[in-house]
Amino acid sequence: MLDSLDISLLREINVNRITGLDGVFIFLSGIGPIIAASIPLVFILIGFLKKKREIWFNGIKIAAPYLLSVIISNVIKTNVARPRPFTTFSFIQKLSSGGSGSFPSGHTSDVFSIAMAVSLLYPKPGVVIPIFLWAILVAYSRMDLGVHYPTDVLAGALIGIAAALLCYVLFRYFSRKKETKDMPLVVDTK
Repeated sequence: MLDSLDISLLREINVNRITGLDGVFIFLSGIGPIIAASIPLVFILIGFLKKKREIWFNGIKIAAPYLLSVIISNVIKTNVARPRPFTTFSFIQKLSSGGSGSFPSGHTSDVFSIAMAVSLLYPKPGVVIPIFLWAILVAYSRMDLGVHYPTDVLAGALIGIAAALLCYVLFRYFSRKKETKDMPLVVDTK
């Protein structure tokens, strides 16, 4: 049931796509992982050059979930080894590269881990809306271009979001433990 819904939705997206947007989606799909990897590096570099520990550490807080989602996605991808849709269904038009297994979408987990991590650090509509719009467009491009099923993309988004949430919680937990450890002992002299 889920498989037939998966391929039906992919067929609708890929076969009935607006071909005039192919170039846009090829570009978004190609540049998505580059931007995802660059965002934490830019934070780290700016923090280092300006000697701003907070900016540098925010880069680490963005890099950690990105790296975690890359690892998780690749481990799952290797173990599941789901064939790409264009190899299984002749009516799916492949318009982009797609190497290893299809499940989950690595591009999608990359961009959603970055979008969620940045949104947690900078929870302003002017940041959250554009960065999630970018992530959604990259995710959609993977289906539009025929290299991923909708469930691949959904799983990639969930992995990216979960990695960012987990890292966020861990960073907060350990920073609170450090603050508690560094707090001076208050002695009541009454």
